[in-house]
Amino acid sequence: MGIISKNPKEEPLHYGEVFTIWSHVLTNNGMIAMYQTLYNHTGDRDLAKIVEEAVVGMEEENKQLTEILKVNGVGLPPAPPERPNARLEDIPVGAKYNDPEISAIVSGNVAAGLVACSTAIGKSTREDIATMYGQFHMAKAQLGAKLLRLNKSKGWLVPPPLHVAPQDER
Repeated sequence: MGIISKNPKEEPLHYGEVFTIWSHVLTNNGMIAMYQTLYNHTGDRDLAKIVEEAVVGMEEENKQLTEILKVNGVGLPPAPPERPNARLEDIPVGAKYNDPEISAIVSGNVAAGLVACSTAIGKSTREDIATMYGQFHMAKAQLGAKLLRLNKSKGWLVPPPLHVAPQDER
């Protein structure tokens, strides 16, 4: 197996790629459990669909990532158990996340995921790994666009202070 090969899958992963993939699976595992819990708190059906879509996306990422780890003899990170479904009405009022909070949490995680995917692309020497992270990035960007539209349409978007340049007085 050469370091530079015609088939990227024959090239060894470097330590940065291994750690990136391993920590990505670990993070996804925790976020899947968290999103399953948040789903139980979600009252808005449009938001619930996006939370479900996020979970499915992370599960799909994990399938690809864990296969790479297994092929390369790397042990998998731990995963919490799947969360059960609960009725929104059974969650006490003071213990509930509200829909704008859930949307903000997911939106922030998507933004952080975009940065993480970009970083993974930049540190990859294997083209197949960089391409895979490019695909993950695109899926997250599309999910982020859906969240932005949802946040705007529901009135949940909290913009930062807007900077308006002072009028040039002459």
